[in-house]
Amino acid sequence: MSVEAVLGMDPGWISLVKGLFVFVLCVLCTLMAIWAERKIVSRMQMRIGPNRTGRFGLLQSLADGVKLALKEDLIPAAADRIVFVIAPVISATTCFMSFAVIPMTGPINLFGHKTFMQLTDIPVGVLYVLAVASVGVYGIVMAGWSSGSTYPLLGGLRSSAQVISYEVAMGLSLVAVFIYSGSMSTSKIIDAQQHWWFCVTLFPSFIIYAISMVGETNRAPFDLAEAEGELVGGFHTEYSSLKFALFFLAEYVNIVGVSALATTLFLNGYHALPGLTFTEQWLGGWFTLVWFLAKISLFFFIFVWLRGTLPRMRYDQFMKFGWKVLIPVSLVWIMIVSSMRLMSNQNASRSVVLAFAVSVVLLILAALALVDRSKNKQIEEDSVFEYAKPNFPIPELPNKKMGQLNG
Repeated sequence: MSVEAVLGMDPGWISLVKGLFVFVLCVLCTLMAIWAERKIVSRMQMRIGPNRTGRFGLLQSLADGVKLALKEDLIPAAADRIVFVIAPVISATTCFMSFAVIPMTGPINLFGHKTFMQLTDIPVGVLYVLAVASVGVYGIVMAGWSSGSTYPLLGGLRSSAQVISYEVAMGLSLVAVFIYSGSMSTSKIIDAQQHWWFCVTLFPSFIIYAISMVGETNRAPFDLAEAEGELVGGFHTEYSSLKFALFFLAEYVNIVGVSALATTLFLNGYHALPGLTFTEQWLGGWFTLVWFLAKISLFFFIFVWLRGTLPRMRYDQFMKFGWKVLIPVSLVWIMIVSSMRLMSNQNASRSVVLAFAVSVVLLILAALALVDRSKNKQIEEDSVFEYAKPNFPIPELPNKKMGQLNG
């Protein structure tokens, strides 16, 4: 019986239990993620990190959440009060909605009912996740506009442009997955990876998605919508108390969400590593949740690793990278995958497919060599170019004048 048929027979109270389970799991993952990020970054920077509140500092995130809840809730006088209150609610709720189509476990027994830890399985599940993520950005834009302040407005505008560019690259990176799996359903995409994971067969798509999801979640080095050094916190500068906590919660739940989608599309979802499939039957199938969370933790570690090692990009570099690198590479890769898929469907011999792949690689290498040669030539021309002296008077530096006076 298919996953869709099994989920269709779930009674309403089972769906409510699963929804509550997903909500609690996301909140707990957020608390643990904040603690883990602080500990990992502290190790990278040769510090100790949180170690006072609870054993190993595990209760530090909970203490910070209680502190935020007890802070005074301020709303600026120039703010649009209704939009100002609605914005963080939109950002937080849309992050949880994306988990409705993410399969977290294999077949399990939940209160005597055979089911999957997945709320629903629709034929366009991946498009649903992308659509919900796009709606979540409205919370950031509305927060920046409704604050009645300059820096939040700039953060909201940056976020809208950022999401437009990197949503396109993210969507294009998934086209190859749809072509090879023949479906947009998350459960069927997992079934299509029984022999080879898509992170291997569709490695360029995996890399493009991994880069795009960092830009999508406003994480370093792409955290330009909330750049503290430039925008004093960006879109949430004027927020405090629980409203700020909702934005904080939305950021980390969104990280878990895009990591869960990457696990589903490229790492065979909740299935175990090759050679360890026998563990999927442990605990009545619930052990598959351990594999699912382990893969998400791997992506989260990469998020933290990037934050601890890479400096923030300039905004023009960030937009140029999205439009002039990721999107063109995605389009070329889609054409290559489509051609190879067509040849395999027409029963072309392996030698023909291999020759096509080799020729494409050689063409790409030749194009890169030409681009590198043109850049080196331009650098050489700039180095020998002699700039003419300006024909207008140049005032002396103030320090030079002061030195003459002191002398």
